[in-house]
Amino acid sequence: MVKIVVTGGCGYIGSHTIIDLLENGYEVICVDNNSRSHAAALDAVQKITGKKVQHYKIDLCNYEDTCAVFEEHTDISGVIHFAAYKEVGESVEQPLLYFENNLFSLINLLKCVDEYGVSHFVFSSSCAVYGNPDKIPVTEQTPTKTAESPYGSTKQISEQIIQDYAKNSAAEHVLLRYFNPAGAHPSALIGELPLGKPQNLVPAITQTAIGKLEKFWVHGADYPTRDGSCIRDYIHVCDLAHAHTLALRYLEQERNKESCEIFNLGTGNGNTVLEVISAFEKASGIALNYKIGPRRSGDVIAIFANKDKAQQVLGWKTKYQLVDIMATAWKWEQELKAGQTVFN
Repeated sequence: MVKIVVTGGCGYIGSHTIIDLLENGYEVICVDNNSRSHAAALDAVQKITGKKVQHYKIDLCNYEDTCAVFEEHTDISGVIHFAAYKEVGESVEQPLLYFENNLFSLINLLKCVDEYGVSHFVFSSSCAVYGNPDKIPVTEQTPTKTAESPYGSTKQISEQIIQDYAKNSAAEHVLLRYFNPAGAHPSALIGELPLGKPQNLVPAITQTAIGKLEKFWVHGADYPTRDGSCIRDYIHVCDLAHAHTLALRYLEQERNKESCEIFNLGTGNGNTVLEVISAFEKASGIALNYKIGPRRSGDVIAIFANKDKAQQVLGWKTKYQLVDIMATAWKWEQELKAGQTVFN
């Protein structure tokens, strides 16, 4: 079996990707310091797949500890790198924390890829690299603009580091720029579980509906969009997870024409915040308690993907619609409240 290291594998997207990898015949090693994730996620992975994943609780900013994983497993074929801080608002408040964590961990990991002869590297990037684009939908050729947050800046810099490194590396690389992951595994055994107050839209909606939060605030309704609220491209986390498996296969089959290639991962549809609320109300049958508030620093006005390249080159297709995203997220939230998950 092909052995893959997944960093940040106890996180939201990482854990769903581990499930997809296991279901497609890969052996997975998880590396996660659990500073912003739950180790119990791997228990949920085992319940879903019947497979136990070896886990190393280490900080990738520590080079020696990172090397130790590769020293112990000399047959690692690929790395999927998720481990990074990702909250836009927090990055505005603490930019140095984001630059230190997100960049040092990447550099240490690439050093290990080089030293231990790892063949394939897949990077978790973001549509944040596009900033406020002049034209949407964005393609992989859309020029990147000044990022709207330090988080977005770390993704831009990380991409540049990988692209420069790839020119003289024996490894092959894919950068996956995803849009707005949301939803939960259909089993409701695993899903998005923010530490503290949620910064992402969907968990903030479901936590309000379940009673964890008193009220949901829409951050601005005076943007130049069809209803005044920001537009994003919401993609189901399981659809997103499968794209990572396809990216690895693409590199393994040597179909890539360059040493570093970029793919957008989105549905190709943009939805406003108010439209997402409406989709939740339709999926749940609940009227959400929400109010319009001021704009939030760091937010892009509108962005959604052109997904043609991922479809045509990787053979990737999305299965879930916005209402499915909200339905699975709501089911997950209900299971959490009922104490029916390994996270309780």
